[in-house]
Amino acid sequence: MADIRPFPAIRPAEGMAERIAALPYDVYSRAEAKEFVKDHKDSFLNIDRAETQFSDDVDTYADCVYDKARELLWNMVKDGRLIRDEKPCYYIYQLEMDGRCQTGLAACCSVDEYNSRIIKRHENTRADKELDRIRHVDTTDAQTGPIFLAYRHNDELHNIIEKCQKETPVYDFTAEDGISHRIWIIGEKEDIRTVYEAFGKMDSIYIADGHHRCASAAKVAMDRRSRFPEDGKNESYNYFLSVLFPDDELAIFDYNRVLKDLNGMTAIELLERLKEHFVVEEAEESPYRPKEKGEFGMYLEHKWYVVKALPDILSTDAVEGLDVSVLQTYVLDELFGIKDPKTDNRIEFVGGIRGLKELEKRVENGGACAFSMYPTSIEELFAVADEGRLMPPKSTWFEPKLRSGLFIHDITRGVKQYDE
Repeated sequence: MADIRPFPAIRPAEGMAERIAALPYDVYSRAEAKEFVKDHKDSFLNIDRAETQFSDDVDTYADCVYDKARELLWNMVKDGRLIRDEKPCYYIYQLEMDGRCQTGLAACCSVDEYNSRIIKRHENTRADKELDRIRHVDTTDAQTGPIFLAYRHNDELHNIIEKCQKETPVYDFTAEDGISHRIWIIGEKEDIRTVYEAFGKMDSIYIADGHHRCASAAKVAMDRRSRFPEDGKNESYNYFLSVLFPDDELAIFDYNRVLKDLNGMTAIELLERLKEHFVVEEAEESPYRPKEKGEFGMYLEHKWYVVKALPDILSTDAVEGLDVSVLQTYVLDELFGIKDPKTDNRIEFVGGIRGLKELEKRVENGGACAFSMYPTSIEELFAVADEGRLMPPKSTWFEPKLRSGLFIHDITRGVKQYDE
């Protein structure tokens, strides 16, 4: 069963949600984050990226940076900009982007179920990125950025969410980027029980986005267990902050590729080499967005091409059958010599939210060519995770992004108060 628990969130005071809510810490460079917080003194980005409070000669990962994050967080609680709920609740979090809504539940999930793969992953993590969030969580005693999880649609959860949404939301605002955010509280005992038991019938939950935050939360829990062996497994640090969404409301965007050189080929040679495994034709529309799985767009020398995989290179294997795998094997590796796209500096990845004109721009400003992708589906993500396997790097791009600062999990108190 999935042990998905309510918790007493630390959250914005009335009228503060829009000012506090911030995009995830990792969408900004240090310079971008520092510039942003100049005019957004209440933004949670100040806490998630506390190096913005120091001069540029202070190392991003210096001890004083994490100490400053703790100071800023608990000062916001002390001065009332953040308030603390007294009892464990679930929180409905709805995001609306371009007329499409996705509605999830903010809750706390079990570290043990992450370790045992009930909560399933599809990406590897990097130790350096884990360490940053380990230190942030451990020093602040709080999980500040929710992990984005997905589950297969469940009628019981759908119905209880719809019922609770008939109440007035506690927050309702539209951020600067045009994305609307609405939050309701599920605080009645019977409603909480219904949600808890509905999740308890599930045997799989999936990480959509936030693998590093999830791994970091698990490692903080393991460390605290070793330091405090007298604590039970109901202690709050054994659970991590998440927002869980039904699969039928999620949209995965394309995650496109830009190549900086042609690996010694001319444009004509590249087109001829591609024909070994693909049908290649000039596109009738510009820019070209792939219409189906197995199809790619390519921007080369001011033209868009349709690049369609021949049947003999397509696979029903959960990983090898992904479009990102087909491109990696038969184009990036075979033609461009890019063996490891995570480390090769000849390739850039461009999230679909930026649009296909961004690919043209990058090619015209020094790149060699670009490939537009057909988005990975949520069903493909589930299939890979169910087999305990990993996707190639940069396979999925989820939008809209969850905001930080709307729910904070104090890992010194919270889920252990849940009366089972």
